[in-house]
Formats: sequence, structure tokens, C-alpha cells
Amino acid sequence: MADPCVLFHFAFQPASRAARLALGEARIEWTDTPVRPWEDDCPVNDFNPSGLPPVIQTMDRGRPLVLCELPAILGWIEDQQKGPLLLPADLAERAEARRVTGWFERRFMDEVDAVLLHERMEKPLLKLGPPEARALRDGRDALKSHLAMLEDLVAARDWLAGRRLSQADLIAAAHLSVLDYFGEIQWKTWPGLKTWYSKLKSRPCFRPLLADRFVGVPPSAWYADLDF
Repeated sequence: MADPCVLFHFAFQPASRAARLALGEARIEWTDTPVRPWEDDCPVNDFNPSGLPPVIQTMDRGRPLVLCELPAILGWIEDQQKGPLLLPADLAERAEARRVTGWFERRFMDEVDAVLLHERMEKPLLKLGPPEARALRDGRDALKSHLAMLEDLVAARDWLAGRRLSQADLIAAAHLSVLDYFGEIQWKTWPGLKTWYSKLKSRPCFRPLLADRFVGVPPSAWYADLDF
């Protein structure tokens, strides 16, 4: 019998989504524990000093094990495999997967998520007022720049890092899926990226994300459509 695995996550946080996708790809059973990290009594505070999800609580050889945030979770998943799962065996593709992962964790987070998701998601949650037009414009300009770079990558490869799916694809899809929920991606402008994303949307691990709903904001018309 597998050790119990509890995932503390916020459905519209990209890192939490990436953790859910990775657990699904690894076929690890887990118990769903949604959290609201902006609240003072969020249970994640008991495990992670930063207060940020995702966090996994599980057991390792009879001892409690807590995995705080996405890098630790991805490493734990990979360490349990008999062979490469989310990091390719090929050294060049493995390096590229890590490069793309770092790109999303730093530049995409800073230039896109910190602007667009703050305006579209954090402000309603924290009751900070309506979105600012200038901030939306700046965030959308940054998003177009990043999407253009991703379009170039998928034009030359099967997946973002090379010939096989990797953690880079799951992390990218986690970020883009939140933006897609809010209708921020015009897929017809990015045909190669649309094909790549449709492949990911069709994987079993992705289906639970398509059922997520943000209170007060319906998803884009194509959000859950596999044939968008």
C-alpha cells in the first residue's frame, strides 16, 4: 500500500497546477487539500515558512516527509522513478528542460504573472479594486513576447525541451492555463503553440484543471474545449 500523499494547493497558482500535473503524469495518488494562501490561518503556514503552496505531506520509510514548493515536489517525484520521467535522459534535453523551467520561474513570473494575474485574479481576491488598464497593457505586451519565444521552440521540436515531454512542458502549461482561463491568450496567433497545448490538454493529468472554476469569473469559452 502506498504511503498517503496530501497536496496542499491553490487551484489558480501556476506552481500548484504544475504539481498536480506532475503527480498525474507519475500516477501518484494524492488527497486534494485546497488552501487560500493569502489568509492568516492557511494550513500551509504550519509546514512552509514562506507560506506558499504547493506543499506535500507524506511518509518516507515510516517517517513524516514534507515537501515545500514545486522544485522539491518535482525532485521527489523524479527520485522515485526507475528511469527518467519528467527530466529527459539526454543531457542536452535535460539541460534545456531546466533552462525553460528557470525561464518560467523567473522571467515569466516577474514580467507576466506578477502583472496580469495580479490584476485579473489577486485584486478580486483581496478586494483591491478594478484592474488598471495600463498594467493590463504592459502585461499583455510581455505575454506576447514570451509566447513568440515559445512559438519558436515548438516549431522546431516535439515538446518544449526536445523529443519528449518534460517538466518544462508541465510548468509552461500550468502558467498558460491560468492565463487561458481568464481569456488572455489568443491561440489563433500562435498555431504551433496551440497544437502543443492541445496535446497537453488531452492528457489525463490535465482533465482536473479544466474543471477548476474561479468564483465570480467564468472561464474563457474555449478553456475546457479539447478541440479549441
